[in-house]
Amino acid sequence: MYRQARYDEPLLNELHSQEIECIEVDVPDNLRRKDFPIPNIPEYEVVRHYTRLSQMNYGVDINIYPLGSCTMKYNPKLNEEIARMFLYLHPYQHESTVQGALQIMYELQEMLKEITDMDAFTLQPAAGAHGEFTGMLIVRAYHQLHGELDKRRNVLVADSAHGTNPASAAMAGFNVIEIPSNNKGMVDLEVLEEVTDDTTAAFMITNPNTLGIFEEDIMEIAKIMHKNGALLYYDGANLNAIMGITSPGRMNFDIVHLNLHKTFSTPHGGGGPGSGPVGVRGELVDFLPVPIVNYDGEKYFLDYNVKHTIGKVRSFYGNFGVLVKAWAYIKRLGGEGLKNVAIRAVVNSNYLKERIKDYYELPYKDLRKHEFVIKPRNARALDVAKRLLDFGVHAPTVYFPLIVEEALMIEPTETESKETLDQFAEIMIKIAKEGEENPEILKNAPQNTSVKRVDDVLANRKPVLTWKM
Repeated sequence: MYRQARYDEPLLNELHSQEIECIEVDVPDNLRRKDFPIPNIPEYEVVRHYTRLSQMNYGVDINIYPLGSCTMKYNPKLNEEIARMFLYLHPYQHESTVQGALQIMYELQEMLKEITDMDAFTLQPAAGAHGEFTGMLIVRAYHQLHGELDKRRNVLVADSAHGTNPASAAMAGFNVIEIPSNNKGMVDLEVLEEVTDDTTAAFMITNPNTLGIFEEDIMEIAKIMHKNGALLYYDGANLNAIMGITSPGRMNFDIVHLNLHKTFSTPHGGGGPGSGPVGVRGELVDFLPVPIVNYDGEKYFLDYNVKHTIGKVRSFYGNFGVLVKAWAYIKRLGGEGLKNVAIRAVVNSNYLKERIKDYYELPYKDLRKHEFVIKPRNARALDVAKRLLDFGVHAPTVYFPLIVEEALMIEPTETESKETLDQFAEIMIKIAKEGEENPEILKNAPQNTSVKRVDDVLANRKPVLTWKM
């Protein structure tokens, strides 16, 4: 049985500070610090402090991290080492001194264009939701240029969409209209056709959707949008399921954002920053944020010459470290390797689904892509999630998508072995049986973690932002 480490670890500023040896340096008085409230602690104490904290934490380096729609795949250490090679660059350096960095950004733009079948990319957005917002600003600018913004006030969003989709559309000044799913877990075409008209600015959709189901009617959806003068927006959170097999461009999407920190294997969440590049096709190229990176045959340069640009959406040029790691990931795998990633992700997901579906309810159709959604038969999703922690396994996404009550959304990714999937399946089966035979075990979980079950409402109202709980 798993037991998580627990230490009564003090804050750094609570540790005993050693006397500071004064070194005389000729520094003007107006530049001298009057106070320096950082304890003077030996290096080994600092190392032990952070090592102990890491032992009370959880990450993909420890075990499977099956968060649905988060693609918590293993992050190759080689990519981290490559990114560290650029630690000492500064965004204010002259272009002539950062040609290598600009080359990486240019090549990444070109590779993302090929993967998605888009015409151009911006690398500026700092996260997926930031990419969505950037995409919605492009939608807004496009309709404004054509003199239709006053009437095109509605953005359609699938009811299985990520919660940031309606938020991004609303932040850009649009009204949000929810499109329901049919009994197969896909967009209801009849409702979509009825709602779409000359007031529609765009439709935001993920494919495959958050149920892990591929939207088989996507070409018809694109026709409905385009015949009404609206744009089709692709939320790229689930691109891991289709790389090298199909693409947003082949499905006739106009705008796409990608999550480099998900699909292209960069630590995210507590592990690091994100990156949400946005790709566009056709006329929309003229609306991208500036600058983009271009190459004139001799040198790489920052190009601010974008006809109808929406301006800058972030300081400098994006989260460069994330861009480097994604570039390294794509370069190492190549086109065939990315296709194999998608195939393995789908196989892993369906294998795990088959292992546990007899013990949980599986709403909608059986065949899934890279993730699937189940619901417990004799327990709350929250209790199953908490019980998983007692086995040293991170819980999947819970209570999402909202169209499934007590939802558990599971995405194993391609990097997990069959042995790990079998282990996870056995734990899920055991928990399902406990829910039938002894539900109190689930209700009182977790017991083996450094922090026991917290009051979710109180935690949101009065968050404790350290490990001291």
